[in-house]
Amino acid sequence: MVHPHYEHPPHNALRTSPNSKLAPEAPVQKPPRPAKPSEAENHYFEGPIRFTNLAVSLHALSRLRGHIEANTNVLFAASNLRSVAELIPVACEMARWKRNDVHFALMGRDALELEEIKLLNVVDDECKVNWHDARPDFSPWSSDFRMEVSVSAGLGHIQTFMHPQAVIIDDPSREDGFFTRGIRGKALELGRSLIELPTNAAENMMWIARLDSASLSAWPTASVDILIHAPPYSSGSLLRLLKSIEVADYFGHRRPHLTIELPPEIDPPTAEYLEEIVWPPVDHSGAPHVSQVTLRRRIQRRTSTVDEASVRLVESFYPARPSDSHVLVLSPHTELSPLYFHFLVYSLLENRYSLSTRYSEEVGNLMGLSLELPYLHLNDSYIFTPPMVSRDSKDAEQPSEEPTPFLWQAPNSNAALYFGDKWVEFHSFLTSRISLDPAKAPSRPKLISEIYPSWLEYLLELMHARGYTLLYPNFSADREGIASVHYELFHPPEEFSKPKKTLAAETSLPTIDPKKETFETDPSTHRPKHPESSPLTSNLNSLLPKFGANQEIFELPILSYEGYELDISILEKNAQVYTSNFRREIGQCPATKKQPEAKPMNADDLFCDRDEERSGLGLGGLTLPGSPPKLPKPAPEVKDDSDMRQSEFKAHLSRQAGKPPKVEDEDGKKDPKEGSEKNKKEAAKDEGSRKKDRKDESEIDGKKKKKKAKEHVEARKTSAHDDTKGIQEKKVKEDEEGSEEDGPGDPEHEPKKKEEKKGGKSGGDGVKEEALKKPEVEKPLGRDRGW
Repeated sequence: MVHPHYEHPPHNALRTSPNSKLAPEAPVQKPPRPAKPSEAENHYFEGPIRFTNLAVSLHALSRLRGHIEANTNVLFAASNLRSVAELIPVACEMARWKRNDVHFALMGRDALELEEIKLLNVVDDECKVNWHDARPDFSPWSSDFRMEVSVSAGLGHIQTFMHPQAVIIDDPSREDGFFTRGIRGKALELGRSLIELPTNAAENMMWIARLDSASLSAWPTASVDILIHAPPYSSGSLLRLLKSIEVADYFGHRRPHLTIELPPEIDPPTAEYLEEIVWPPVDHSGAPHVSQVTLRRRIQRRTSTVDEASVRLVESFYPARPSDSHVLVLSPHTELSPLYFHFLVYSLLENRYSLSTRYSEEVGNLMGLSLELPYLHLNDSYIFTPPMVSRDSKDAEQPSEEPTPFLWQAPNSNAALYFGDKWVEFHSFLTSRISLDPAKAPSRPKLISEIYPSWLEYLLELMHARGYTLLYPNFSADREGIASVHYELFHPPEEFSKPKKTLAAETSLPTIDPKKETFETDPSTHRPKHPESSPLTSNLNSLLPKFGANQEIFELPILSYEGYELDISILEKNAQVYTSNFRREIGQCPATKKQPEAKPMNADDLFCDRDEERSGLGLGGLTLPGSPPKLPKPAPEVKDDSDMRQSEFKAHLSRQAGKPPKVEDEDGKKDPKEGSEKNKKEAAKDEGSRKKDRKDESEIDGKKKKKKAKEHVEARKTSAHDDTKGIQEKKVKEDEEGSEEDGPGDPEHEPKKKEEKKGGKSGGDGVKEEALKKPEVEKPLGRDRGW
């Protein structure tokens, strides 16, 4: 095992050169060959590793705050002289922009001095790059294994002193194998961002020199998914879009995952193309191939509502890591430039991850990036005029204004990248928005034309409520664009398209007179012809601002939805006013209810009708889109039986007094024919039924109650012969005590006393005879007690 060794060189090993500082002298003698030579005749040495020239340059980094984990250091590394020549122009250009502290490390076998390598590549004093010689001793004779360990150990020492935010190397196919293996393994172990540039990077990827260290550190973590929603009868446009995606240049970067929402009907050419598509392309190096294509074919329906179409698209993507997973939404009518991914990665890293955007309010309100510059406003009524900025030019022939990128409070469905965290918030917003009762929410004017999909209308509401904007490119009219939208094969969205006539209906004979028939067409159903820009094929650097004219995002113009320019403070005030009105009119929030603080990636503060459902319920409290709303359980119906109980109580008193019960009609009034034969029969019938009820109740009481009843009858017979009047007074007293148990506020208390007094005046013989004839049995509490 080869163990790397790192030490300060002795003083007598230092030498002075006219073009460099003190540097140790590297060993020039050949190391002794082993007794058993290795397979490589010239690369046989595997002794301990010493970095004789690395200490001086690393100790000089104290002024660059290399000991701090977060800094502005960026490292270029190479082992092959061809790769060195390829990377030096990019490193010098990055140093010229003065956004990073640029370093270049040599880790190969070449024995040339560092100054000689700089001289061969025409590196002058204007190239402000810090150079490091990380080659080991005896590098020309070292084996591949020793050199691989040397590369890994050298990067480890650089990490200790520098903490580079990103490591940039040349195309692995041009580099030495030991260098690629060593630096890949160590960068992964240290958690450093490793960027492998393609061939001819100095020509095609010079834009990478404009990015700062924070943007470059996010190179491997930021990911993009492509989402395509194809409407019916758009197969030709879909094939054109897919071919433009396949032939694009991805400069060795990880290919985006591709999700295609297919219509119910697919023509044979499209089906054959999808069967043969291989995405990403097969790696000829022998690495296993993993498909990154997802196809979803919709089921045929008669109609597709606005809500269904919106939900179908939004739920097609959900980021696993909202801070780093983003989605590129494309329309089938779009054709992408071969360099679209260059522009997408540059704009994403620059406007999402750079140091200048971490504390900017404009970046917090940035929802995504558009690849297309619209020709018309979203209402499809009048031409959109992008903003211009003044330019200082001494040449009178040059225009005084030039185009500039801008922030616009308008969504885009043709070609736009939406950040993962904003897409999660839109997912939350749409979930609550479509769950509202349409009958309670007032109708709102439609701001977006029906040539665009329905989900844009909901996204516009969220952008107005939060003050979100989209970053739009703005290139000169004579330059090529990133995305071109074609309208010759335009088809409206499925939710807004009219049902297509069947073949039988189209071929049926007309039922009207052909001489009176006039052929008509509606101009509003035809898409107006727009000027189309050709896709970019030359160089992205030609579209970007020149050196010194690069604008930060907080310096860009901001446009409202209507196209008026405003500043960030007015944008936030408009958002507050819109949010207040939205919560009251759409969110069904009372005007007196205070708006809760907005949470990241959540839009529940804009709605109030589902607060009680969601509180403490987690995901179980959510209502799925399209499900019926949860209604409260109805309260049990309470029947008012006070009249029935009062009539039964009066009948009970009448029976105790020996009188037939009074019959009342349905309205509660006395029958005028009371006393007639009909009423008497009904009274007798009612009395019989009541006796039967009492008999059933007494049988349920059991033998104990029967024995007690017999003893009570015998006692009543004896007392009846002695003192009839005493029995009557005792009975009245017992009834008064029973009425007191019913409560002083009982409305039946007074009628009971009156009936008893009336019965007492009828004579003692009647009471005595009733007592002997009809013994009183103790009755259970029931309806006869008036409960």
